[in-house]
Amino acid sequence: MLHNIFVMRKLSSLIVRSFLQGLLILSPVVVTAYLIYTVFDSVDTLIPSMPRGIGFLVVVGVITTIGYLGTRLFVGRMVIDAFDYLMQHTPGIKYIYTSIKDVLDSFMGDKKRFNTPVWICTNRDPEMWRIGFMTQKDLAFVGMAGKVSVYLPHSYAISGWVVIVDASNIKPVTKMNAAEAMKFAVSGGITSSVEEEKHDLFK
Repeated sequence: MLHNIFVMRKLSSLIVRSFLQGLLILSPVVVTAYLIYTVFDSVDTLIPSMPRGIGFLVVVGVITTIGYLGTRLFVGRMVIDAFDYLMQHTPGIKYIYTSIKDVLDSFMGDKKRFNTPVWICTNRDPEMWRIGFMTQKDLAFVGMAGKVSVYLPHSYAISGWVVIVDASNIKPVTKMNAAEAMKFAVSGGITSSVEEEKHDLFK
């Protein structure tokens, strides 16, 4: 009887561990697939009354064409610049438009701002450092000479803080590029340790 109970407990424990391990393996795949499907479905339905998938291809094609015309052809650049000027000088709309444009340009545009990862000292005793991205090297234009602005992303979120500190309180990140630094910050600092563990397993 005791032997049977021990075997059942061991089997139950194995089933629970296997189930949790299965969740760990499948969850990233399922969530990624769901997000991709959601984006595809949202874009595909922008153009109604079209066969499944055609709307998505049309939208992607239009966006690609506008991107090409706006960067390769002089006339296309003029039209986009004129539209940009109109949006930036329309009362009410300009605040929304410029805010969205600045955020997108910071991540993907030619004037990327989140490409200078830095370590910022947030406390001296005990010494504490946080990772962030320097967005302004000199704030003299707002009356803060000798100060810099640093964006500190939150872990597991798309939000963050903008802090103003003395330039002496920061130092450049030399062992990671911008993408790796952002991944390190957003993941709560576990990215490197996880990759090192995987590397050690295959030694």
